[in-house]
Amino acid sequence: MKLEVTINNQKHTLDIHPGDRLLDVLRRDGFTGVKEGCGDGNCGACVVLLNGNPVNSCLILAARVQHQQITTIEGIGNPQKPHPIQIAFADKGAVQCGFSTPGSILSTFSLLQKNPKPTDQEIRRALDGNLCRCTGYVKKIEAIKSLLND
Repeated sequence: MKLEVTINNQKHTLDIHPGDRLLDVLRRDGFTGVKEGCGDGNCGACVVLLNGNPVNSCLILAARVQHQQITTIEGIGNPQKPHPIQIAFADKGAVQCGFSTPGSILSTFSLLQKNPKPTDQEIRRALDGNLCRCTGYVKKIEAIKSLLND
């Protein structure tokens, strides 16, 4: 089956099987910033933006995203030109092991696109689906709040 989808603002036509998860298709196509954690939608390591909204790609069949827009961590910044959110996370020490970082950054990106001046409660709610065992959430919240002072 052919999947026609826009990933990081580029059109792709991918060969998929009807039962393939979006997570597996993305990783197979080289978007390895998408991580598999729990595999059941509880950890947020596999978060991508689907039409601008954070979703757990381990829970979505790839065939369901036909003709839709996906943004992965690779689509907002890279080591040569990091996004300001990525810089803030690094500066505030919110990236220890890095496994949950892409999902947290994408959730933050989506939040700030919709609400450039979120409250503490709105920040916490946006990060709610992203489990972090290394840094916890204080450093991530500090990183996000540092972006609001600019």
